Amino acid sequence: MPDSHDVDPLALDRQVCFALAVANRAVLGVYRPILEPMGLTHPQYLVMLALWETSPMSVKAIGEALQLDSPTLSPLLKRLEASGLLVRTRSRADERQLVVELTEAGKALRTEAEKVPPAVIDALGVDVAELEELHRVLTSVNAAALAAGALDTKKGSP
Repeated sequence: MPDSHDVDPLALDRQVCFALAVANRAVLGVYRPILEPMGLTHPQYLVMLALWETSPMSVKAIGEALQLDSPTLSPLLKRLEASGLLVRTRSRADERQLVVELTEAGKALRTEAEKVPPAVIDALGVDVAELEELHRVLTSVNAAALAAGALDTKKGSP
């Protein structure tokens, strides 16, 4: 047991993984009611963000952009296609590739989605500069984790 003057390196409230897990659940809880009227879950929203940036896109490119594997991404795409927001077709250049493209309804939903970031900021009540700094730090941590092989499925990681 650590001396009372020592800081316990295993104290729950000192763990980065714990802070990230709680922040993830809390922030996604803020997004949920904002996205619900649009008929989107947060993972579906991320797919749509990628497609609003670039459409059409291959399934592989979407997976790389979102850092999701095919078994996770495929059901998201199927649900979005069933909702009429996108279509999946075989690439003419390479039949092995699926290409995802927004429908007119998917394109139109972008206008509604433009209200999401300010609504999230309002709901969080956090200064925009703090959120930008958090984004910068998390991007750096994510890059370091990826460089360390965090998402390398060949190593047995998630």
